Amino acid sequence: MDLDHVASEIRERFDARMQARERALPASRAAIRSCANAIRALHREDLDTAHRLMDDAKARLDEGVAALADHPEIRYAGYLQDAQKEYAEARVTECLVTGVTEIPTPQDLGVEDAAYLNGIAEAVGEGRRHALDLLRHGRVDDAEATLAAMDDLYSVLVTIDYPDAITGNLRRSTDVARSLIEKTRGDLSVARVSKDLHDALDRHARELGREREG
Repeated sequence: MDLDHVASEIRERFDARMQARERALPASRAAIRSCANAIRALHREDLDTAHRLMDDAKARLDEGVAALADHPEIRYAGYLQDAQKEYAEARVTECLVTGVTEIPTPQDLGVEDAAYLNGIAEAVGEGRRHALDLLRHGRVDDAEATLAAMDDLYSVLVTIDYPDAITGNLRRSTDVARSLIEKTRGDLSVARVSKDLHDALDRHARELGREREG
């Protein structure tokens, strides 16, 4: 048996995998970085910058997928899926921030199902951040609309009842999303009571003013 020849063939295959990995790993990291910056831009309402960054993230994701097309044994190592999750999170966060009700599908985004669902779960946290920003500006009605959208996302997550090995530990992310929604609901309840009281006092003050003028 020519073991030297066998070893040489194995090294060739390993070299090819290493080259693919060395292309895909930086692409995945760059995609994650672009998505994080895109989300920050979304919260600043800088949509042009956010779109540019998300487009860049998608290009990097496509680059990573192409690099690993012939190497399924490392395509599912996790780092590409992490990048897909961040991309899905950014795109869904855009919908929450802009009030778009039509959420993109995994096929629209070109990401795997588990990454997509975990991205949705992470976007709930960004929805809470947006709702709190709205409350700070006194936009209670808009914050309630954001909470309703977060509820819609959660209603999808709770229907996915599969082992963590299939869903990428979605159950834990879903539990966190539920906790964030309930905290946001509490903040909104306090804000709504405060706004109603403020409005009632304003009406009373106007009525007293009219009585004095009369």
